[in-house]
Amino acid sequence: MELNRRTVIAGAAAAGIAAAAAGTGTAQAAGGTGSTRGGGRPVKTLFGRLADGTKVHSWSLENGGTRMRVLSYGGIVQSLEVPDRRGRYANVSLGFDTLEEYVASSPYFGALIGRYGNRIDKGRFTLDGTAYQLSVNDGENSLHGGAQGFDKRVWDVEPFTRGSDVGLYLHHTSVDGEMGYPGTLRTKVAYTLTRDGDWRIDYEATTDKATVVNLTSHVYWNLAGESSGSVHDHELSIAASRYTPVDSGLIPTGELAKVAGTPFDFRRAKPIGRDIRTAHQQVLYGQGFDHNWALDKGVTARPEHAATLRDPSSGRTLRIATNEPGLQFYSGNFLDGTLVGTGGRVYRQGDGLCLETQHFPDSPNQPSFPSTVLRPGETYRTTTIHSFGS
Repeated sequence: MELNRRTVIAGAAAAGIAAAAAGTGTAQAAGGTGSTRGGGRPVKTLFGRLADGTKVHSWSLENGGTRMRVLSYGGIVQSLEVPDRRGRYANVSLGFDTLEEYVASSPYFGALIGRYGNRIDKGRFTLDGTAYQLSVNDGENSLHGGAQGFDKRVWDVEPFTRGSDVGLYLHHTSVDGEMGYPGTLRTKVAYTLTRDGDWRIDYEATTDKATVVNLTSHVYWNLAGESSGSVHDHELSIAASRYTPVDSGLIPTGELAKVAGTPFDFRRAKPIGRDIRTAHQQVLYGQGFDHNWALDKGVTARPEHAATLRDPSSGRTLRIATNEPGLQFYSGNFLDGTLVGTGGRVYRQGDGLCLETQHFPDSPNQPSFPSTVLRPGETYRTTTIHSFGS
């Protein structure tokens, strides 16, 4: 999902930026052209500086044949490279070359999202009898934590190696009242590349006051390569027999509707483009797919299969497992040709897609949805695993 979906984020441009520094183009991760097992310690380089002088670094890491570059700004995955069926590498995530572009115009490319992924109706909710008004940044609604969400914060990053795994710990403290949310939220996120090349995300948070939390990742995927064009020929399956229909503002109505007989039926893999132009009211609202699927497995103690994406041309596959109950599938409907990616080509409608593991949108206002409330003494924990193949 992206801010207003019809326009990219421009408000942050006022923050300005000093000249972006190191590293244009796709990532060349630690370890050179890449081993298939084992990876070295993540490598840190200066990526740029914000207008106030704050340094932003990039971290390159590699393991199990997967290479990625992560920014301390927004926890952004700037690039993620995996091989195709012939062993040829490509960056399969959309992004920018410079910090300036991320600050001025990014539709959440690769970002770590919080405090609340997805939309909250009119930016309002009531918790324990107290009404809260959040930052409104998506028409009359609050999206992805508000105008200055976690995607626009500089995270503290700590590299680690653990057995045959390598990764990064990202830390951020969101103070009480930030973007209207109650409680000081202390967040720790681990990005891990395993010896098998899986990218694992472990989210953790605590609070000193009752609040709501829904963290996710906003990578735009194109398994043929980020500058290769449309993903409409990608084949997608989602392990869900129901989804949450929305109103014209993309706020869930509260219904859990059956996917059977609708364009939203991805229980068996099908090309994304097959039904994307169907004259179904929900497709019209989203100008494509921009909806939450209620995973059949529900909330689980451990990550379980949620979705599989495959690009027939390259043979690359992505399998996603999570313990979250929902998956937001956004088909890149509002990429409009105004943004230039790391491959030097413009991104147009459908050139990337998002598969955001999550609790449901607007859950604080929907009592029938799984709760997103976090209280003092509790720890928010959730995990998503991305497994790549060819």
